[in-house]
Amino acid sequence: MLPADHSQSPSVIAVPALSVRGAARKAERQAHAAGYRLVAGVDEAGRGALAGPVVAAAVILPTSQRVAHVVDSKRLTGPQRNYLYHQITATATAWAVGVVAAPQIDATNILVAAHQAMQYALLGLHPPPDFALIDGRFEVPISVPQQAIIDGDNKCYCIAGASIVAKVYRDRLMEYLARLYPQYGFEHNRGYGTPHHLQVLETHGPCPVHRHSFAPVQRTYQRRLAIALEE
Repeated sequence: MLPADHSQSPSVIAVPALSVRGAARKAERQAHAAGYRLVAGVDEAGRGALAGPVVAAAVILPTSQRVAHVVDSKRLTGPQRNYLYHQITATATAWAVGVVAAPQIDATNILVAAHQAMQYALLGLHPPPDFALIDGRFEVPISVPQQAIIDGDNKCYCIAGASIVAKVYRDRLMEYLARLYPQYGFEHNRGYGTPHHLQVLETHGPCPVHRHSFAPVQRTYQRRLAIALEE
């Protein structure tokens, strides 16, 4: 998989208009008050896509400074996410990503794969975290003290930061896959089930980076197989 592009520094990226108020740091402060020093936020991107990997990011952000306007990546435009991605990765005490590809998703299920990606991201942090704040209902199977927070990407600053890093990183991976499989338009739909993606999937069938265990892909494959057997 193609790594994220680090060639541009924050100082040379055009600053987009940003008016959203950043997520709260309450959960981090509570963890710090409990004695934890390095608190990581963890989130994933691509869980609902029909193609491509699920990507998780883990981010430890310093207490001494704050990146403004860090919110859930879904509330931001592409240029805003790209700008904040560079701000976050330049400021972070540590950050890492975990990637689980489509065949691994098919071999288990998307929830297991998403948690595996989160585990990879946490294990990739240097220095390692003392505590982790996880977006969602469930903790990650790793021996790090942690807390799962439902809607954490809206409620928690470091989880929101992780959501931006995961989203931008995955988008760049999908742009790379678009060059390998240009007919599917991955650079636009990012592997999600848009009408155009579903139409092209019906025409060409799934490619190796599609999630064959997902119902729309499975139905397309079965229809094409039935047609082939009738010929």
